[in-house]
Amino acid sequence: MAVYTHVPAEALAEFLTRFDVGTLVSAKGIAEGVENSNYLVDTSGGRFILTLYEKRVAAGDLPFFLALLDHLAARGNPVPPAVADCEGRTIHVLEGRPACLIRFLPGVSLTRPTPAQARAAAKAMAAMHRSLADFAPERPNALGHRAWAPLFARCGPDLDGIDPDLRATLQRGLDTVLPAWPLSGDRLVIHADLFPDNVLMRGDAVTGLIDFYFACSDLRLYDLAIMHSAWCFDPSGARYDDGVSAALLAGYAEGFPLSAEDRAILPTLAMGACIRFALTRAWDWLNTPADALVTRKDPLAYTRRLAFYRDAGTVLFR
Repeated sequence: MAVYTHVPAEALAEFLTRFDVGTLVSAKGIAEGVENSNYLVDTSGGRFILTLYEKRVAAGDLPFFLALLDHLAARGNPVPPAVADCEGRTIHVLEGRPACLIRFLPGVSLTRPTPAQARAAAKAMAAMHRSLADFAPERPNALGHRAWAPLFARCGPDLDGIDPDLRATLQRGLDTVLPAWPLSGDRLVIHADLFPDNVLMRGDAVTGLIDFYFACSDLRLYDLAIMHSAWCFDPSGARYDDGVSAALLAGYAEGFPLSAEDRAILPTLAMGACIRFALTRAWDWLNTPADALVTRKDPLAYTRRLAFYRDAGTVLFR
């Protein structure tokens, strides 16, 4: 989440008149993340998230995302569906951007999850995957493995302006991972970004899975690999937590048992996750406007993870 587009209070108050949610009390921009403009909105009728879609989220994809959230919510998953206005519409335009008013979910996102929290979150991912087995719509993964080499080329020599070894490190990673990428396996719609800050918790209980705007059709185990890379390290990517890893894998296996074949391909998928996030973080680092209310994320936190997975191999997933 972030703020690229400023919404004046007057425009927001007028926007809210389309809904049966009361009148505007307060609104605050949310700086975390890098994809969309987000505001925490309090009205006389409750609390909501206002999202204005920017950058990688195309307006034409919004019906897919909203159908996905409705599908998951109907099956008991803790996800935040969009609020329909008085005419039944969920997709709007505000300040020249596609916009949705999203139901607020209680809970806090974590910086350093415990093993118990990781286990609960992985169980929630497995339940989400089971719920999506009968979700028919598909969406290609625009940031899947076939997109990494072109994105690497677009970043070009500027990568070394972030760190002198970044370009060479990512080139080695691509040379290792792409030839080994599995071309078959269980595919469905995945979250593709289930970081700790996209899971809301109260204690050890999951209260919300949020920010589905990278959701796409891809390998189910790739979703688990992304989650593993995000949850099992400190934010800098320098320290690995074996206890969190074991709990996360055990929690997921309660919903989807992990075969020997699954565990054998997870290192490649995890290295791929590291390349994907290192590249997109580097791109955002190089292209984020200087005046944007947004927190840039360090791509080196993911090249450190990449090196760890490369050196550890399959032992992490046994």
